Amino acid sequence: MNVFDIIGPVMIGPSSSHTAGAVRLGYAARKILGDEPVRAEIGLAGSFARTYRGHGTDRALAAGILGFHPDDVRIRDSLRLAEERGLTCLFTPVSIPGAHPNTARIRLTGAEGRTAEVLGASVGGGNILISEINGMEVQVTGQNNTLVILHRDRPGTIAAATNFVAYSGVNIGNFRLSRPRKGEDAVMTIEVDGEIPDPLVQCLRILPNVLQVILIRRI
Repeated sequence: MNVFDIIGPVMIGPSSSHTAGAVRLGYAARKILGDEPVRAEIGLAGSFARTYRGHGTDRALAAGILGFHPDDVRIRDSLRLAEERGLTCLFTPVSIPGAHPNTARIRLTGAEGRTAEVLGASVGGGNILISEINGMEVQVTGQNNTLVILHRDRPGTIAAATNFVAYSGVNIGNFRLSRPRKGEDAVMTIEVDGEIPDPLVQCLRILPNVLQVILIRRI
C-alpha cells in the first residue's frame, strides 16, 4: 500500500470518485482523441447520472477534456471555460447494463475531425478504469504509460510490435489483446515500466497491419 492509497489524491473536491476520477476520465479521453476537442457528448450511468450536478461530475469531466488535472482550481469554472474555448459539452443520463456505478461514455469530436469514444469508470480514490476505446475492449488504468495499438488480426503483428518495444529497452508490465472476431480488427494494450520514447511510437505506427497507435501517458 502506498501513500496515495491512504490519503487519496491531491484534488479539488468534493469527491475523489465523482471529481478526481472524473477529471482523469476526461483527460484520458482527450489524450485518446489526439486532437483539440470541440464537442463532447457524455453519457452518465449509475451514481454519476443521479448526482453529477451536486458532486460537480459534469465540471470535472469537462475539466479533464480541457486538459486540466485533478488539483487545478479552474475545475470549478470548467463549463464556462469550455464554452469560451469553443468546446460544447452535452450531458445525458444513460443506462449501461452491468456497468460500474460511476461510469461515463465519452464521445469526442476534434477540431480536425477526429473522433473517439471512451467508456470508463471512476473506481474509487481517484482511480479509473477504461474498459472500451472506440468499441474495442481494453483495460487501461492510467497508472502506467500505455500503448493502445489498433491493428488487423494477422500473423506476426503482435510479435512485431512487442519486439519493437523490447528492442527499445522498454519493459512490458502488462499485455492484453482484444479481438471481437478472428481475422478482423483487434486491439492490443501494452502497459510499460518507465517512459515510452517518441521514436518507438513512430516505429510502431509504420508496422504492417497497424492501423493506429495511441500513447496514453501516466495520468
